[in-house]
Amino acid sequence: MIIKEKDKVSSKGIKVRLVGNFMLIILISVIAFEGLLIYFTKYYFYKNVEGVLTNQIKIASDFYEKYFSNVDLKNNVLDNVDVFWRQTTAQVQIIEPTGRILMDSVGVLNKEPLDSSDFKDALKDEKGIFIGNEDYNKEKVIAISYPLKSDGRIVGVLRFISSLKEIDKVILNISLILISIGVIVILIAGAISIIIAHSIVHPLKEVTSAAELMASGNLKIRINKEKNDEIGRLADTLNFMAEEIEKRDKIKNEFISLVSHELRTPLTSIKGWAITLKTDETNDRDILYEGLNIIEKESDRLTAMVEELLDFSRLVSGKVTLKREKTDIIKILEYIEKYMGLRAKRERINFKVVYEELPFIEVDKDRIKQVLINLLDNAFKFTSPGGNVVLSALREENLIILKVEDTGCGIGREDLPHIKEKFYKGKNSKSQTGLGLSICDEIIQMHNGSLSIESELNKGTSAIISIPLKIENKGEKSHETKI
Repeated sequence: MIIKEKDKVSSKGIKVRLVGNFMLIILISVIAFEGLLIYFTKYYFYKNVEGVLTNQIKIASDFYEKYFSNVDLKNNVLDNVDVFWRQTTAQVQIIEPTGRILMDSVGVLNKEPLDSSDFKDALKDEKGIFIGNEDYNKEKVIAISYPLKSDGRIVGVLRFISSLKEIDKVILNISLILISIGVIVILIAGAISIIIAHSIVHPLKEVTSAAELMASGNLKIRINKEKNDEIGRLADTLNFMAEEIEKRDKIKNEFISLVSHELRTPLTSIKGWAITLKTDETNDRDILYEGLNIIEKESDRLTAMVEELLDFSRLVSGKVTLKREKTDIIKILEYIEKYMGLRAKRERINFKVVYEELPFIEVDKDRIKQVLINLLDNAFKFTSPGGNVVLSALREENLIILKVEDTGCGIGREDLPHIKEKFYKGKNSKSQTGLGLSICDEIIQMHNGSLSIESELNKGTSAIISIPLKIENKGEKSHETKI
């Protein structure tokens, strides 16, 4: 199968967009997930350090309050300084409420009073926490401050400071591992995205190529359906469309051939007799009468054929609107009985019209007449002299049933399912165009009714029309009328 250059560009464009969208979603998801993992890792380690320092500083503070609070803080620092850092390996600071550092385990004594946030929180009798860089040290640290009390009064602040350098190294290593895993996930997901995109684009490319071949007139091609998904259903639709177009094209060609043949016969007859009458020098009135009679009959035949074709064309194009009127269906039956009675006598067919009391019904009386005359015309054509044709009408619940029955030659089983199809002519058909029953079916459907045909070879045929008593008016005015 040949694919045009523009199809290649189009399919590549779809593939790139699909892969791009997949990768964008994956990238956002991985970055968000990794960001959360790194954040919670950092939170976990920092909380652990904070917890350890908090426990240690509380023990030291409680120990001071319990055993040394009766001595001045400054003297305690001089005499019992080891009490404060015995509980920890962190840097220890003892600070007066004014902010002056009385003691620092690493020897840092600022001239300026301490003014950090954690120190201020400790003066409020709360645990203070500070994470950041101290002025004397460029390393990141965590500082925990806790009040020192004597008789319930805050006499100073105990401050433990621990470096986060090693902790940050561990966090960095874990982060690098997580980022590496994320990159691997993105690469694997990218490869899978390309495979998935190809699995979507490839069938689309095949469907597009096949659709283009169909559009160019190759209706024999069919698309292979791989899966029963949206693309599979699209393939089914295109295959069905190609079959329908092929079928309609075949019907069109058969129709042109049929009409050409049917028109040629009466035209040949008319032309032949016109030439005969023109060149007849005997002026024989019998020949003149016979010729004019044949020309008249063939002209009527042509007129009927053209009218049938025009009727069908108007029905199919939706240009026919029903003029529904509140009509006495019995009046229509009486009219049909008179109209077809003379023909029945002429062809020696026993024709009866049978009906019971029927309610008025909203129908297009002219169209219903057309349907009944068409069905009776078919019945007369296929019924031999001495045979019976019956037109009956009755009510069944909310339906009016009209039935045309004959004792003619019947319709074969192979023809019966197709008898209402457009341009279909069965083996025993005497139709010129094969449109009669199709037109009848269209008219009855416009009345929201149904037309069914039952038949058996050498026994006869029944055409059954069902019309609902209540028909949606579609905005048309109704009025009682007499025929």
